[in-house]
Amino acid sequence: MRRNLLAAAGGALTGLAAPSRADAALLRADAALLRADAALLRADAAGLRADAAPARKRVRTGMDRMAAAKWAALAGERVGVVANLTAVDRDYRHLVDLMHADGVTIAAIFGPEHGFRGSAPAGGDEGIGADPRTGLRVYDGHLATLDGWTKMFTEAGVTTVVFDIQDVGARFYTYIWTLFDSMAAAAAMNLRYLVLDRPNPIGGRARGPMLKPGFASAIGKKEIVQQHGMTIGELARLYRGEWLPKVRLEVIECAGWHGGLFAADTDVPWVMPSPNMPTPDTALVYAGTCLFEGVSSLSEGRGTTRPFELAGAPGLDFHWRDRLAGLDLPGVVFREAYFEPRVGKFADQLCVGVEVRVSDPETFDPVGTATAMLIEAKRYPGFAWRTDPWPVPHFVDKLAGSDRYRTMIDAGAPLAEVTGAWADELAAFERRRKPYLIYPRP
Repeated sequence: MRRNLLAAAGGALTGLAAPSRADAALLRADAALLRADAALLRADAAGLRADAAPARKRVRTGMDRMAAAKWAALAGERVGVVANLTAVDRDYRHLVDLMHADGVTIAAIFGPEHGFRGSAPAGGDEGIGADPRTGLRVYDGHLATLDGWTKMFTEAGVTTVVFDIQDVGARFYTYIWTLFDSMAAAAAMNLRYLVLDRPNPIGGRARGPMLKPGFASAIGKKEIVQQHGMTIGELARLYRGEWLPKVRLEVIECAGWHGGLFAADTDVPWVMPSPNMPTPDTALVYAGTCLFEGVSSLSEGRGTTRPFELAGAPGLDFHWRDRLAGLDLPGVVFREAYFEPRVGKFADQLCVGVEVRVSDPETFDPVGTATAMLIEAKRYPGFAWRTDPWPVPHFVDKLAGSDRYRTMIDAGAPLAEVTGAWADELAAFERRRKPYLIYPRP
């Protein structure tokens, strides 16, 4: 009954055994936000806003709802904040800055890959230091082990962990494993763990192959599919239900979001979550075209203004685009493209390839599209997979979750056969994730 009542109020604090003062504060804050939403709608109807852009769905993130409730759930706690530059409200004010100004006791900040303020490159971090705005201690959580997280939480005297980072919906995007590792430490230490939820910018549909045993790495630690189609809060519920049953998890839900919405459909501000994820358009394709990082003979567009949307190599030609266009793949068009990456593979060399343009996000399949691109690229001489240190000697196997993907493409399997190989495991994952979903799916 409590779950239904809270859900009806436009969002809920899940994971608690009984209603609390924090729940009541959230509900009162929701009511105030709903009144403000109604006022905005009345203003729209009266023509008081001359907004030429198409109307976007109003969505309140977990951070929005927690701030409106004056951080009531954090009263008396020493809070460890796991966050990066994406933890902002609709006025682009940062979670840590607001909490600090409102008197919340922040024990320390913990940054993921790229760091708390997001300045570090791929695979990098900002190290340990002090946040220049607040003076708060900042720890490096990137690649931290269970023991590492436990040591940091202990040293900082954390009693409650708050997580707020924008994910982009792909298994190999490392923030979801920062979530997992810090949750595991919180479970070991019996700490409260609050996730301030945010929408999945590429919607709620799952796609692609499953991570198989023996292929776990820093970019995929547990058995989920390549495009998981879950919010960070839903993933946290999955982690607790499948692997971390002792964690004291609470999810501050979004209000107004459902799995049929993409980033462009909502009014949630976009802040690039990593240096090579500049726009929501990048996120739409990333769950597929990141596979090109597993190919040494193809650029995935790093070093350009359109990473993961551009792909190519010096040894390709316009026929690659023509063959891809001839496949008539759903929801995507291919533009013939010529580009010179400034860093990374083929830096300062002219690459010939394509720009991937999503024409219909609802029907676009990033994993299937990228697979078609790789199959067609393999026709060219010099195609080569990127090698990686043992025990998984090919990086694409870490990305795809097993060696099946690579070996099928090497064997000349057609597109339908490659993508059909994961149909059963995808269906099984969709069944397994269902109890942990918070928001409706179309």
